[in-house]
Amino acid sequence: MSEIKIALRMTLVTLVLTGLAYPLAVTGLARVLFPRASAGSLVRAEDGRVVGSELIGQPFTSPRYFQPRPSAAGNGYDATASSGSNLGPTSKKLRDRIVADVERLQKENPQDAGPIPAELVTASASGLDPHLSPEAALWQVPRIAAARGRSADEIRAMVQSHVKPRLLGFLGEPTVNVLLLNLELDRRFGRRIAAD
Repeated sequence: MSEIKIALRMTLVTLVLTGLAYPLAVTGLARVLFPRASAGSLVRAEDGRVVGSELIGQPFTSPRYFQPRPSAAGNGYDATASSGSNLGPTSKKLRDRIVADVERLQKENPQDAGPIPAELVTASASGLDPHLSPEAALWQVPRIAAARGRSADEIRAMVQSHVKPRLLGFLGEPTVNVLLLNLELDRRFGRRIAAD
């Protein structure tokens, strides 16, 4: 009986320390040291509305916006179902999806003669990646310039200004956050498509 009491006390102490005290301490420390990041890195529109997070991708289908990588998370960009597709290179389902995405991108981007960047037809491991390579963003420039009635050089310069370099100069690859880039498009050029 004394061993059971000791075991129960240890269980209770461990539960309080690791289940309550430690998470509260780490959360409190994060709120003090990294207030924006610990609150989800939320992005607000000019009117103050929360429109997303810098950390989670979201779909953009209009020709006037940069489109992100495809998502395999739930029904697409579902943060509660974050995961890759787990489809391998010999998967017919993966091949069929990629072929359909290539056809869609070629149809939506007739001005883009170069090869489609692989990341525009392949999902990230989390299915929630909010970033593109600068090359994938630049590939979409002619479509967006035509849809917004702007010069490709204007849109290209905007993409270049949003490129985030490698961390510490050598970790990772340069990226562009799709949500921030699309918000900048609306800020600079308005929400209306020129052809509307």
